[in-house]
Amino acid sequence: MESLKVKDYMTLQAVTFTPEMSLSAALDKVMNSKYLGGPVLNDKKEVIGFLSGQDLLDKLINVSYYCQDSHIVADCMHPEVLSVSPETSIIELAEMMKVGKPKVYPVIDSGKLVGIITRRDVLRAIGKNIEACFKHAV
Repeated sequence: MESLKVKDYMTLQAVTFTPEMSLSAALDKVMNSKYLGGPVLNDKKEVIGFLSGQDLLDKLINVSYYCQDSHIVADCMHPEVLSVSPETSIIELAEMMKVGKPKVYPVIDSGKLVGIITRRDVLRAIGKNIEACFKHAV
């Protein structure tokens, strides 16, 4: 199997949030993106948390019911962020993504966000490699 790296399959344009952003603004960003969540960045563009669709759903039910947008991203983001580097192998990441683990990982290089990688990206990389294997088997 050829060496498959995160940098070859990651998405460069991630939906990102700031800790002080309202949840309704975060929802707008999610609805205009193909991702249900993303990294939370501080003023230095460092990843300080992750906001998932599940986090939004949990809090936005109350926002919708009471018509009060009193929560901000910092109230419901996960401060412990699982991330990978651009040099991480796809196979290693696939192992990390097994049941119950995040479906999206921020890709961080020198402390800065450079992209995201999803389970779909990992499956695409593995599928491309499988296709190459069987092409040579004929």
